[in-house]
Amino acid sequence: MNTRGLLDQLLKSGQDLLQNKTGPASSKGAADGGLGGLLSGGAGGGLGSLLTGAGGGALAAGAMGLLLGNKKARKFGGKALTYGGLAALGVIAYKAYGNWQAQQAQAPQGEPQTLDRLPAPQVEQHSQAILKALVAAAKADGHVDARERQLIEGELVKLTQDAELRHWLDAELNKPLDPAEVARAASSPEMAAEMYIASVLMVDEEHFMERAYLEELARQLKLDPALKSELEVQVRAELNAG
Repeated sequence: MNTRGLLDQLLKSGQDLLQNKTGPASSKGAADGGLGGLLSGGAGGGLGSLLTGAGGGALAAGAMGLLLGNKKARKFGGKALTYGGLAALGVIAYKAYGNWQAQQAQAPQGEPQTLDRLPAPQVEQHSQAILKALVAAAKADGHVDARERQLIEGELVKLTQDAELRHWLDAELNKPLDPAEVARAASSPEMAAEMYIASVLMVDEEHFMERAYLEELARQLKLDPALKSELEVQVRAELNAG
């Protein structure tokens, strides 16, 4: 499966839209608040007109917007503008993990093997785990019902010709939400950190159900409380930098 390319497109989608990189269809949406404007009709007809002829970045934004749901799309648009894709996720994880190591005598030592520092086969493994976490976090507020799953799947399959990846995504979208099952995808502490960062970016921490999901995911990922806090600090610092 080629999960890396799809995940990178999704993470960059809000950034591309807000910076007017996906063509004329994005300009009014950006003025109206990024993905929020686009999803609510700000681009001269909303999502439908955006997806017709606006390019891959717009398709990715459509898929990400559906994953987020209307109420969170605008908020994520601001996040994505600062965030900037898969490589940035690795950088945030590396910084947070390194800071945690320096502060904790019991922490595993050695250079963190985050996805920005790994060979391609391992990046693909990390990417699949992160995408799994991202899809699960999107379901944490309960907005992804059967109809939404069909819409999301329809947008995601436009982004990849990989039949195996399409099948995998379909299975992930249709699974019951289970933080323990999500956490089992993490085969290293660094991977767990990356999955948690992606989840923090997806959820609205002011929403009780989503915050509860995030707390349980951290527990199932066996994140040290100090590392969990450091990851959240680094994400907030990255978002506030813009």
